[in-house]
Amino acid sequence: MKITIFISFLFSQIFFSQGWKTSSTALRGREYPKINALHEASFRVYFPKAKSVVLEGGDGMKEIKSKAVRDKNGYWNIHTSAMEPGFHYYWFNVDGKRTNDPNTQLYFGYSQPTSGIEIPSGEDFFFHKKVPHGTIVDDSLYSETTQQQRKFKVYLPPDYGKSKFPVLYLYHGTGEDITGWEKQGHINNILDNLFAAKKATEMIVVMDYGVALTPEQEKMPDNYPRTVLSSKNLDQWLNSELIPYIDEKYRTTNQKAVAGLSRGSYQAMLIGVLHPDTFSAIGAFSPVIYEATENEPFKELPVQNLLSSDKKPYFFIGIGEKEGSRFEDFNRTLTDFFHRNNYAFTAYQSPGTYHEWLTWRRCLNQFAQKIFR
Repeated sequence: MKITIFISFLFSQIFFSQGWKTSSTALRGREYPKINALHEASFRVYFPKAKSVVLEGGDGMKEIKSKAVRDKNGYWNIHTSAMEPGFHYYWFNVDGKRTNDPNTQLYFGYSQPTSGIEIPSGEDFFFHKKVPHGTIVDDSLYSETTQQQRKFKVYLPPDYGKSKFPVLYLYHGTGEDITGWEKQGHINNILDNLFAAKKATEMIVVMDYGVALTPEQEKMPDNYPRTVLSSKNLDQWLNSELIPYIDEKYRTTNQKAVAGLSRGSYQAMLIGVLHPDTFSAIGAFSPVIYEATENEPFKELPVQNLLSSDKKPYFFIGIGEKEGSRFEDFNRTLTDFFHRNNYAFTAYQSPGTYHEWLTWRRCLNQFAQKIFR
């Protein structure tokens, strides 16, 4: 008995000496999930009738090893190998059924509410700080293009009301919605901190929904042709309906930029290259090019419009160092095109990150400092 108590005491001392802290994504009052100084994670979930519990997750968790053990009280204790810094979507496979962690906040990802965990990266550019804060408001407008009401979010900078501001139109990725840039992306903190440090021009940001289909078009198979159609509709909605509405309701200048992540990068690029005289900057975070072929790498993306444009929009391309070969190929296709045609652009690589939100937070942080100057 004495030996058992000593071993338990020793284990607890080792556990706490590793600096275990509750994740910032945990619900208020919950102890788990926890993260230690080695970036290992610990989860404790109550599934008393489960026979099997397996930790699963998004791109940054594909190589993570974990072990789950059930105790006599029905709690499953899961411990992982070291995880990469950043925000990771995750869930549990409980006897074959995908189940969220009841201890964490939920984020809209993979087309449904999904658990998330934040592994500290040592950066604070997206933290809430004691600086002047902007506000994010919810807005909506009926669209003739999609024949239904569309919701979007609008970030208003700290000095809104004192003068007019340029506008960035910003898109999320596949399986996400207009809450992504606010909740997972921490856009308000990123911009508030940049503006307070005088590193970026204050701006309005419109976070638009990245699907633009009529009720009839929504019945089409969810494939690349539908995504391209949706993106073309998005261009029509944005330029003929949303921009006039934003310019009328909010205090805006005539300066505009457009950016997006993953699928949203394609939409931003399509909108930007179709209207190079409207948008002074285009941001592609983890770029995607749809319907590309070897002979027509830009089949549905007329980037050549930039070459004949008088205004030559600023072009930013960002990618995570550990993103898959698919995204590396898209990135290379774009950068090769710009190099061949001597078109000035900025290439940014986020160190150590995957196709995930820390990549896109860093991209926005870099991009925002370059536009509207």
